[in-house]
Amino acid sequence: MVEFSPEDATRTELDFLLQVVQTAVDAGASYINIPDTVGFTTPEEFARIFDHLTENIKSDHKVVFGVHCHDDLGMAIANTSTAIKHGAGRVQGTINGIGERAGNVALEEVAVALKIREDFFQATSDIVLDETMNTSEMVSRFSGIPVPKNKAVVGGNAFSHESGIHQDGVLKNPLTYEIITPELVGVKSNSLPLGKLSGRHAFVEKLRELALDFTEEDIKPLFAKFKALADKKQEITDADIRALVAGTMVENPEGFHFDDLQLQAHADNDIEALVSLANIDGEKVEFNATGQGSVEAIFNAIDKFFNQSVCLVSYTIDAVTDGIDAQARVLVTVENRDTETIFNAAGLDFDVLKASAIAYINANTFVQKENAGEMGRSVSYRDMPSV
Repeated sequence: MVEFSPEDATRTELDFLLQVVQTAVDAGASYINIPDTVGFTTPEEFARIFDHLTENIKSDHKVVFGVHCHDDLGMAIANTSTAIKHGAGRVQGTINGIGERAGNVALEEVAVALKIREDFFQATSDIVLDETMNTSEMVSRFSGIPVPKNKAVVGGNAFSHESGIHQDGVLKNPLTYEIITPELVGVKSNSLPLGKLSGRHAFVEKLRELALDFTEEDIKPLFAKFKALADKKQEITDADIRALVAGTMVENPEGFHFDDLQLQAHADNDIEALVSLANIDGEKVEFNATGQGSVEAIFNAIDKFFNQSVCLVSYTIDAVTDGIDAQARVLVTVENRDTETIFNAAGLDFDVLKASAIAYINANTFVQKENAGEMGRSVSYRDMPSV
């Protein structure tokens, strides 16, 4: 299989683009990808490009046209949809729309649009739509990029209705304002509620209902975390359960994980952090450091424990659910200065500072394992090539 992808195709003169693509097809290319490299074009222009190519390319073998759109002008989904309508049989994109600059077209939006408007597009995909939410959460966790609440299809507000007239309409008939059912993308609207009195069996059934990956060995520590969470929250949501499973602490090669932290303010406005780590045998180690803020002090103390060359690239705080009792999820991205490898990690706790410590310890653990040769190179979204 040979795929030909002419960079910046949408800003190229049509006749020259046709000549270049025809040359590639004559040489044996069977897949032709048309990229909107800088997110410049419009749906009308894309329609003309695909019509011109599909009507004029000559070939003695099957040629499949594809599309690759960036979102610099906010038209990636519109351009991709237009390309499909005008002959594109393949789509290049990303989950959650991540990618360089303003990102690439969000594949989950394309897949759901094809499903909901199959009558218009006359095209289908074999994407398993009920894995959409789990996939989005996984990509968010590994990329270190939180999903905006108002993001189409997978955002936290995608299936919420605040307006009174909207709420009334949805209660009478969900199709009034809900063109995408929560179940379609893996959100169980009639799911079994969990709370403080829920037992192990109900918890395991919830994990299965949400199609989360776990083994028999995982159940005991996960259930213990769930019970601790249930003591603090009156209502446990599916988002809480997903975050609980995703936020499991990563054990470093020495067997230590986050235990506790203490903070103290000094007269010079510096903050001193004392971070405690413990292993399964109950052994504890403590490191203290100061910083101009609480997070800086915590990270400086953790740096003392790991004693490796790490640079913090990004730090993001996200609430798992709404409300004052929401869990805090912290996403950090670090770079191993020795190898220039990027690692992303998450931490979860009701206390945002403890979540920050867990995330930073997890990220440093990945660096430590790489330095020890225990894992392959981790590639972040920033490393991904893009045409």
